[in-house]
Amino acid sequence: MSDLMNASENLVEQQEGKNEQLLQESIEEITKNYETLEREDLLKEFQSLIDANDFDVLKQRAKLIKAAFDNKSQELYAAALEKFLADGGNKEDYKNELDQLDIDFRKLYGEYRERRQKHLEKQEQDKIDNLEKKKAVLEELRVLLQQEGSLKEIYDTFNQIQNKWKEIGAVPRSEANTLWESYHFLIEKFYDKVKINRELLEIGMKKKIALCERVENLLLEPSINDSFRQLQECHQLWKEIGRVSADKSDEIWERFKKASDAVNKRCQEHYEKIREEQNNNLLAKTALCEKLEDLLKTELATVKEWNEATEKVDELFELWKTIGPVPKEENENIWNRFKKPIDKFYEDKKVAFAKMREAQDENYQKKVELCMQAEIIAERSDWKRATEDLLKLQEEWKNVGYVAKKQSDKLWLRFREACDKFFERKSHDYQERKQSEGENIAKKEALIQAVKEFSFTEDKQHNLDVIKDFQRQWAEVGFVSTNERNRLYAEFRKAIDAHFDKLQSDSMESNLNNFKMKLDASEGKRNLSREKNALMEQMQRLQNDLMVWENNLGFLANSKQADLLKAEFDKKIEKAKSEIQLLKAKVKLLEENEKSKNE
Repeated sequence: MSDLMNASENLVEQQEGKNEQLLQESIEEITKNYETLEREDLLKEFQSLIDANDFDVLKQRAKLIKAAFDNKSQELYAAALEKFLADGGNKEDYKNELDQLDIDFRKLYGEYRERRQKHLEKQEQDKIDNLEKKKAVLEELRVLLQQEGSLKEIYDTFNQIQNKWKEIGAVPRSEANTLWESYHFLIEKFYDKVKINRELLEIGMKKKIALCERVENLLLEPSINDSFRQLQECHQLWKEIGRVSADKSDEIWERFKKASDAVNKRCQEHYEKIREEQNNNLLAKTALCEKLEDLLKTELATVKEWNEATEKVDELFELWKTIGPVPKEENENIWNRFKKPIDKFYEDKKVAFAKMREAQDENYQKKVELCMQAEIIAERSDWKRATEDLLKLQEEWKNVGYVAKKQSDKLWLRFREACDKFFERKSHDYQERKQSEGENIAKKEALIQAVKEFSFTEDKQHNLDVIKDFQRQWAEVGFVSTNERNRLYAEFRKAIDAHFDKLQSDSMESNLNNFKMKLDASEGKRNLSREKNALMEQMQRLQNDLMVWENNLGFLANSKQADLLKAEFDKKIEKAKSEIQLLKAKVKLLEENEKSKNE
């Protein structure tokens, strides 16, 4: 009988191990279900469980509900922070305040923990009380072993003691094994003492046959979980039923064991099917991990690229949630492989957006500065240069990086208004100048004719003043289009230059005669070589200046102001050329004088 009971206990232990696996699978299903609920529903579910006061269920589900609730809250707060930052807020200014659902949930969870602590304390006290009760039952068994009387009375009392034992709940774990061994020992002693008759053995046999039939019926039970639970219950009852006749004991045990094995096989096939599904789920989740890893290899630079990548990551995460559980031993590894890259992605996104916000601030300042420059240019009237400057600003505007749309639109309106204002002023000025162009052309042609008809007098200063006045009048004439202006200016310059050539010729001849007279008067008193070198150095300086001035003329734009500046440079160039010619003539006179003395 002891061997049969030990075998039954071993079978129960095997089933308990399988039950633990089933419990783990049940937790995964519950977790998956909770992840689909909103926070309001999770709060209601938690309140419902607390109201039911079933701490065995609460122990399993409270943490699962809390984890699902916290994840939902974290997603909301992360989304709120992201929106706050996207709207231009600074991370340092953001305050993450609990909403009412969070406050209610934390309050309810605190209430659960207080009630659970009281429940645990009561359980421990109940176990201590049960220990004393079971010790009292053991004492009753010991007393029964000493009693004499009819077998029926003793057996009735024995059944009462057994029922009393069954009704007593759990005891402290440290005492359970010793207590059971004592109980089992006294039961065996009882059977040995009273030598149960065939009638009692038949009763035990009928009970065990009934258990065999019950286990056999479990083969038709639709729910695998229920059949497994009931099988455990049957094995527990088997241990509590007394002995049967020796000639039937092995036969009944074999029947019970065979039915149990069949139920176990059915459960095992179910578990193997689940295992196969879990392995397939592992393959699917591994494929998602690989796809995620490939996706995150791409370098992301812009807000659009980050947002597109975020959508793809979220899609993968949603797909992940639709895939069932994987084998328990692989669950943590595959989850970490999937979750860690996602965590790193969002951390990198946070850093990247922070940097982009800094860049956006810089870009914002750049565009503000461009607006200010455009507004200054809008008031200028040097149309050609101002147009070039404004076009450069427009090109710079295109090259400035991203600015938040709300700010960018305002800045663009400001910048465009400045550009429009400038080009409207320029167009208006151009129209006015076109209207007066005909009059200006006539004035310049009349001035050219006056220059050509001017005749020199004996008064050289008067001649020079008249030529200067001609040039002043020319500069005061208004707008003329480029083609006409160049033609008229060339004709005017030619007439003016002819007068300057005559002035310079007269002046050069007079200057050279004076130099020759002084040279003749000095006879041998002058150091001709040193004077010649001085003249050569002066001539070299003028030639260098002449080169610089002639080069500068090429950089002057066509405008009224540029014409005046050109005229000044032309004067300097003509004067320099004249002085160079005079210096050359003086050097030649010095060389001739020196040569005549040497002869």
